[in-house]
Amino acid sequence: MIRVLVADDHPIVRSGIVGLLTDAAGIEVAGEAATGTEAVDRALALRPDLVLMDLRMPELDGTEATLAITTELPETRVLVLTTYESDDHILGAIEAGASGYLLKAAPSDEIIAGVRAVVEGDTVLAPSIAATLVKRMQRPDEPTAVSLSPRETDVLRLVAAGKSNPQIGRELFIGEATVKTHLLHTYEKLGVSDRTQAVLRALDLGVIDRDSSGR
Repeated sequence: MIRVLVADDHPIVRSGIVGLLTDAAGIEVAGEAATGTEAVDRALALRPDLVLMDLRMPELDGTEATLAITTELPETRVLVLTTYESDDHILGAIEAGASGYLLKAAPSDEIIAGVRAVVEGDTVLAPSIAATLVKRMQRPDEPTAVSLSPRETDVLRLVAAGKSNPQIGRELFIGEATVKTHLLHTYEKLGVSDRTQAVLRALDLGVIDRDSSGR
């Protein structure tokens, strides 16, 4: 039995997804979440096999929630189910650890098949999403750019302003552990190993500006 946590802030949409999964053989809805924060909390409590995650949610967006879940629960898979398909949304979700990215407009059997495939260890992408990623990879003439998530950028700006991790957590309403996770991912993307190098590299690349850093 595949245990699934459904995270979507729209009650009617969430109810429809729950109904779809409930009717599918071998799938059990372990719980529901209406915000990104609730998705993380419920995932930690329920430890489902898979979280079906929307991207646009209050308190904590789906990408940030995905990062928190995949960091804390590496055995739990995340399948994004959303209406958004821009390059930034796709890459952000995948970089956060999502194992699949489907659109809500997909046929019901495609969503069910995606749930099963992701739990079995496969990566699932809607055809339009796969095409977008292929096009992105086929642009060798474009300079490589560092793509930080909005929350990673917020954390880095506050680091540049001299804030400590606890201060950043309080200002952004996230836990100190989450701040550290964002920083580790930022270091990896920027190719650095500490806070000072991260700020200097981000300033050089224009990821943050000197006015926002307070320098």
